[in-house]
Amino acid sequence: MGTSFGLNSRRPSLCDSKFFSADFSAPSDFHIAGKAGGSALLISFAPIWLLAPFLEQLVTNFPDRLRDLSGLIACSPSSSVTTRFAANRFDRELVAWLIGAEDQLLAICRGLGLPCHILQPTLIYGRVGAYGDRNLSRLLQLMRRLPCLPLPSETGLRQPIHASQVAAVVFQLASQLNSGLASAQPERIAIGGDTTLTYAAMISALQQAQPVGDPARRCRLLPIPNRLFFSLATPLLLRSPKAFEAVLRMGANLSGFTPAHQLLGRQPQPFPVLPLA
Repeated sequence: MGTSFGLNSRRPSLCDSKFFSADFSAPSDFHIAGKAGGSALLISFAPIWLLAPFLEQLVTNFPDRLRDLSGLIACSPSSSVTTRFAANRFDRELVAWLIGAEDQLLAICRGLGLPCHILQPTLIYGRVGAYGDRNLSRLLQLMRRLPCLPLPSETGLRQPIHASQVAAVVFQLASQLNSGLASAQPERIAIGGDTTLTYAAMISALQQAQPVGDPARRCRLLPIPNRLFFSLATPLLLRSPKAFEAVLRMGANLSGFTPAHQLLGRQPQPFPVLPLA
């Protein structure tokens, strides 16, 4: 049995006995050590565009620091999948950046002969401790402030995944690798929640999941014919092409990801999974 540990680069306050922050500007201070001379598995929730060059520096300048490493699991935004054909330059450059980092990380692990899995979760939501998401929680904030929320009358499909479901998939993969079992999963794993529903249905379900008395429940969802809705959003194209394309994606199907329950071998969980932000 190997040692598993997590890596993040965000806030030291997130660290505990299992997770710690890494200074990606100082690879010489980074050490991996398995217990009793055993192997160690690296699980990273850090931005993949920082992780990949950091690991490259370790391989080039401090290869001895990786001698106990037996595998790697990392997370990458699903933007590399969902915005692959974006029209605006920002999203196109983001996709190229993410894919480049993923390719770099996979090439490093192949060169070291290490198994590597990159999870690409879509639309993560939920609360873990004091921390909440920045996806559906923003929609909740809008519904708590507005008397009505305009939406296209025909919206695309979504497959939101709760943070706990992402964590469960990571734990499953880590358990397999720590047990010396080769995972049958591909190197890149695009994962989503167990429920596929329209954007409008997702917002409605999110609204109804709030406790009685929550201001979000009083917000009226106002369907507007698609042509009119997107026509009204056209001025955004001049101000922010990125924001305009985000509005257009309301009508796009961003689903088809592997449901978390299939990877975990358990019953599907209906949306929304609690706790919510």
